[in-house]
Amino acid sequence: MLSLRQIRYFIAIAETGSVSAAAQAVHISQSTLTTAIKQLEDSLGAVLFSRHAKGMELTHQGHQFLRQAHLILASVDNARRSLQQSTDDVEGELNIGVTSLVAGYYLADLLARFQKIYHKVKLRVIEDERDYIEHLLVSGEIDVGVMILSNLEYRSALNTEVLTYSHYRLWLPPEHELLELDSIGLNELSDQPLIMLNVDEMEERIRHCWAGSGVRPQVSMRSASVEAVRSLVSAGMGLALMPDMTYRPWSVEGDRVEARRILDISETLDIGLAWRRGGARNPLIDYFLPVARESLPARQAAMG
Repeated sequence: MLSLRQIRYFIAIAETGSVSAAAQAVHISQSTLTTAIKQLEDSLGAVLFSRHAKGMELTHQGHQFLRQAHLILASVDNARRSLQQSTDDVEGELNIGVTSLVAGYYLADLLARFQKIYHKVKLRVIEDERDYIEHLLVSGEIDVGVMILSNLEYRSALNTEVLTYSHYRLWLPPEHELLELDSIGLNELSDQPLIMLNVDEMEERIRHCWAGSGVRPQVSMRSASVEAVRSLVSAGMGLALMPDMTYRPWSVEGDRVEARRILDISETLDIGLAWRRGGARNPLIDYFLPVARESLPARQAAMG
């Protein structure tokens, strides 16, 4: 049977990358921690860590369980707070960094939810490019980032947690010839004009989806605006490969936009949280993380 203690120990190792550092963080012996993790793996029937000379690294199953482990502790912590502490007692300032694409689709809901619960906390939000937000996180100038995690440069200096995965889909205008196909692959796009989204390093991510396919995208236009891409596609000016989180079936002009999965693309755009690893941190982060864990996946599910 799983215990909350085992889950906390598991998260400690996942965040520190080593048994010794995790044991210090949770104030137990290394042998006790190792035994607890072995019991957890046996109970789950899964290998959560790969062990090597430099420490412990999450396996694919470990990454999957980490998401659930955070949700479990968030639910328990929220239940405890609701019984033990009035949110009126929580005050201070929380500095949040966000990248522009994430800001447009997640930030308002998340901040509104947090502010409704912790209305005495002052929120300060900085929106900028991923590399600058990362710099501010590592230097301690902001407390937590809500951002695309796929391109992080200083991952070893940050704790990260993926909250939702956004698949890529092909946007097409109504009655496009490709809509008649049962399935669409990248080969079918070799002679199609493409409109490229080039905000938040999206062009790099989208081009990465094409890598190894042998097909070279025929980019006819670029735009930093999702709405511009949507309008151009609906007007028949080209197709676009876009993350699912940005999809809406109608342009601002009221024209229809269709979306289809591409067989060759299994990659996802990973959206989540990042905060500095080690050292003192703003205690308000511990109130923000559970709210974020509960709100972002729900929003993504609602978008289908």
